[in-house]
Amino acid sequence: MSVGTVRNVRRGRLPLGVYLLSLSLFAMGSAEFLLAGVLPAIAGDLRITLSSAGALISAFAAAVVVGGPPLAIATLRWPRRATLVATQAAFAGCVVAGVLTDSYAVLLVTRFLSGLAYAGFWAVAAVTAISLVPPDRAARASGVVVSGLSLAMVAGGPAGTLISYFTGWRGGFWAVAALTAAGALLTLVALPATRTRGETSIRDELRTMRRPQLWIVYAATLLSTAAYMITFNYLAALLTGVTRMPGVWIPAVLTLFGAGAFIGLSIGGRIADRLPTHALLAGTLGILATSVLLGAFARNAVAVVPLVLLLGVAGFILNPAIYGRVFAIAGQAPTLAGATTVSAFQLGISLVPAFAALVLNAAPAGSGAGEVGAVPWLGAALAALTTVPVMLDHVMSRRSDRPVTRGRPSPRG
Repeated sequence: MSVGTVRNVRRGRLPLGVYLLSLSLFAMGSAEFLLAGVLPAIAGDLRITLSSAGALISAFAAAVVVGGPPLAIATLRWPRRATLVATQAAFAGCVVAGVLTDSYAVLLVTRFLSGLAYAGFWAVAAVTAISLVPPDRAARASGVVVSGLSLAMVAGGPAGTLISYFTGWRGGFWAVAALTAAGALLTLVALPATRTRGETSIRDELRTMRRPQLWIVYAATLLSTAAYMITFNYLAALLTGVTRMPGVWIPAVLTLFGAGAFIGLSIGGRIADRLPTHALLAGTLGILATSVLLGAFARNAVAVVPLVLLLGVAGFILNPAIYGRVFAIAGQAPTLAGATTVSAFQLGISLVPAFAALVLNAAPAGSGAGEVGAVPWLGAALAALTTVPVMLDHVMSRRSDRPVTRGRPSPRG
């Protein structure tokens, strides 16, 4: 870090590069949330079924899940700034190729390839962010980067959908491609070159992945992500089918979740470096409590609306703490570990339909609203399960931090 960067960080400010990474993630993440808003238009334009159009979402998610760790290894010795620019350029190119085609097969391939590029960017972005700050600001820097994704949920996806409403479904993706290209240019010009804290090798990265505590944190990541996303993904159905809220209010309530996510990231980023277990437990128990209350008061709109906001807060308080724990455990070889964290997040989201099927298919046939009304209770159950790996990580951390004399733990002075 430069002297000016160190001074700014000591004053409580984060370097400009951290915010540039957040902007780039906002641009790329907007494509993920935009697609859900234009699926009917794509299905009609390409003359395919809605379920076939939905496979475009699955292709992107699958690429992120499987692509992150291998790309982290493949790009380990590449300059970080060059890797970030290359992945953004590849992402923008895939988006443009998808916009220009009338073939469903080509569009499906471009979605998968753009998912790989997105995973490649993620694999390097989080590690770059923590390399720009001292170790005691790692979780906060990670939280700011991840906030770009929250902003994409709140503003990027809806804005792209609005553009597509007036220009056709391709218009929103043209905007995403242009913003991603701008992010790549700013990264090239304004992001300082960074190096790892100590040289790492592929062997170091793979050796780090053998630590059991790391996989305990990944389990907490997957379960907690599924716990809040399962309610979010079925929130529109819950609001219309159970709460009986007019459809015109649904986008505003969904936006509240994103606003809560942004607040949660801000809170989590500020406490996770000092109190990681507190942040993890606060988020987990917050998801548990709000999910239970949503299940209990789902028919009451006055109760549901603020609970949606609180669910977003609770869910995203966890994220900076998760990254902080991963980078604390991974130590001097964090690249592969960080990329696998992204895969764990995405896998948690991808498994939501399978988890939801447990209650949706188990409900009596034709029960309708009752089926969706059971979803928050499943979210609560997943949050309760999350407390197990969170506490295991806490216990293992206390043991590893305990001073040892002649093979026996000694009391703290």
